[in-house]
Amino acid sequence: MEAAAAGAERLRQLRVGFIGAGSMAGAVARGMLRAGEVQPENIFASAPSNTNLHKFQGFGCRTTHCNLEVLKSCTVVILATKPHIIPVVLHEIAPVVTENHIVVSMAAGVTLQTLEELLPAHTKVLRMMPNLPCVLQSGAVMLARGTRVGDPEAALLKALLSPCGLCEEGPESYIDIHTGLSGSGVAYVYTFAEALAQGALKMGMPWAMANKIAAQTLLGAAKMILETGEHPAVLKSAICTPGGTTIHALHELEKGALRSTVMNAVEAGTNRARELGKR
Repeated sequence: MEAAAAGAERLRQLRVGFIGAGSMAGAVARGMLRAGEVQPENIFASAPSNTNLHKFQGFGCRTTHCNLEVLKSCTVVILATKPHIIPVVLHEIAPVVTENHIVVSMAAGVTLQTLEELLPAHTKVLRMMPNLPCVLQSGAVMLARGTRVGDPEAALLKALLSPCGLCEEGPESYIDIHTGLSGSGVAYVYTFAEALAQGALKMGMPWAMANKIAAQTLLGAAKMILETGEHPAVLKSAICTPGGTTIHALHELEKGALRSTVMNAVEAGTNRARELGKR
């Protein structure tokens, strides 16, 4: 109990900075704030213009146009710029990075090796890949630690990000897979949700109702997988009855090669993330 209280107090005192203030940075910040432990005044965000900073200002966070100010004010620094901007940012901030900083990159494809090579030798570096539902504390985040990161730093970052949703740690090779599976996967699900609702629209249901029911169907199905621990195939089989509606509908999905197409989409997203890393 005392350890939990001490951990919560540490998060309340922790200063977190974002270099880059796009939609994913905003989603992660919002997820942290919804839990109520990280304080808005302890979150800093920098960006070249005010275009994206207004979101952080709306959260009650501090904003600046100076990346170095973020480094000077924060212990945890999250790099949330486009991948091709990362080398420029690292060159700028490297002189002020200290042993106390924890630098976390959200940039797709930028490897831990690259980050460590462009920062001082003592720098603690991690990679993370979140997804957009972090804004509602229903996201999925994958972490990978660099060579100088120990259990205390990894545990701190997990505690910081867990309010955003599911937070898993794995080898760096999983980061690109997670990008194709979950980072981009949210868009696959939106496409499927739209198709479900359009099918109901075609059959005569009003769009607003069809859209709401499609979303609830996806939510309920996902909770069944997470809470029962059953393989999706087992849950699917439980719905199918001989000669029933579900097996007839599933036959149509098989004709359209749904599973193969989705697997190809995850592969394409993963490979694209790997290509970005090579660049």
